[in-house]
Amino acid sequence: MDIIKDGKYVEACYVLTVGVEEEVMETVPKNRPLSFIFGADQMLEAFENNVAGLKAGDKFDFRIASADAFGEYEEQRVQELSKEIFSPNGEFDAENVVPGKTFQMINSDGDRFNGSVLEVRENTVIMDFNHPLAGEELHFVGEVLLVRDATEEELNPKHSCGGCSGCHGGDCGDGNCSGCGC
Repeated sequence: MDIIKDGKYVEACYVLTVGVEEEVMETVPKNRPLSFIFGADQMLEAFENNVAGLKAGDKFDFRIASADAFGEYEEQRVQELSKEIFSPNGEFDAENVVPGKTFQMINSDGDRFNGSVLEVRENTVIMDFNHPLAGEELHFVGEVLLVRDATEEELNPKHSCGGCSGCHGGDCGDGNCSGCGC
């Protein structure tokens, strides 16, 4: 029977809870399991450390400290931004820019990251760029469902250009635009 180690394809189901109240943040059922390639930087390192060596049928129950998960909550990642950023046509998008809404943002270096609206003020929007689980200890309880060798395709996935609309009228050259003319 295969054990979880580098290069293995793994499927698992689990419940993720956080905080003293054990608030359920995510439930991954057996019929829609998490799948990943172990050792391919797809999962938190601390998660992999806790499931390494397990095999199909093994149950797990472990906690990951916030520092080993999504980091501590950092107040400096809460920023006040001009409403102009949310005014693509010169008018503030009050319908969509509301507390609790998350937006993908791009900084001046072209890096993409998510930010959640905390508050909308007269001329500014307060955004939180911390990961939603920053500062939280993660508690995973679950079961390993499948462990097998990863296929060559799983180890080296092709990157799609987004189908026939992703290349904006030209072949993006990634080899996945076969015959669609994109």
